Amino acid sequence: MNILAIECTHEALSAAVSCSGVVTEALCVDWKKAAESLVPLVEQVMTESRLNRQELECIAISSGPGSFTALRIGMSVAKGIAYGLGIPLVPVPTLSAMAASLQAAAGTVMAVITARKGEYYYAAYRSEDLSSSVWHDEVKRGSAADVASAADVLALSGEAVVVGRRLDELIPLLAASGVVYREADFFSARSLFSAAERLFAPADTADLNGISPDYRQTFSPNGGRG
Repeated sequence: MNILAIECTHEALSAAVSCSGVVTEALCVDWKKAAESLVPLVEQVMTESRLNRQELECIAISSGPGSFTALRIGMSVAKGIAYGLGIPLVPVPTLSAMAASLQAAAGTVMAVITARKGEYYYAAYRSEDLSSSVWHDEVKRGSAADVASAADVLALSGEAVVVGRRLDELIPLLAASGVVYREADFFSARSLFSAAERLFAPADTADLNGISPDYRQTFSPNGGRG
């Protein structure tokens, strides 16, 4: 398949094209400037892949949870391209895709992403479920202590790995529990292709208006988050 993938949920920004299995990817270090950087990044990766836009079969987007602003920007760009080309948009859950991209041999993988200040989104997956693409949607949100406590439980039941980006507050707590921590530098737009191909069929008939970012938070009119 010919797929354009976008990942900008937290701390990193990337776009990738898979053209008959050949992957071209472009990365941007200034994640907080997604509004200015994402469209040029997509144009760059399309040019480098030498794939005509009309040859794309679908757009894959890392759908969250993650940064409210980055998710909104990424989804808007992805929808705009999908609308313009008349092709499906495939939302790929961020935490499960991140966990699956680790390719752990055994045990449990917990993916963690920063939520608002002092809080995190996290979800644990058995490695055999990840490898067979059996992904659940049981995402939790809690403090660093909550994440560390959940990691402690996983460590007691066997081998466990936590993956995430820039989790400086969590790393000492995880080390105390004996859980291995892996920085998720390996997770990028290219990590979405396998899931996008698997999810393509149902997305083919989905209404683009019905696809939205998975914020996992509520927002009040005064700008507060719940």
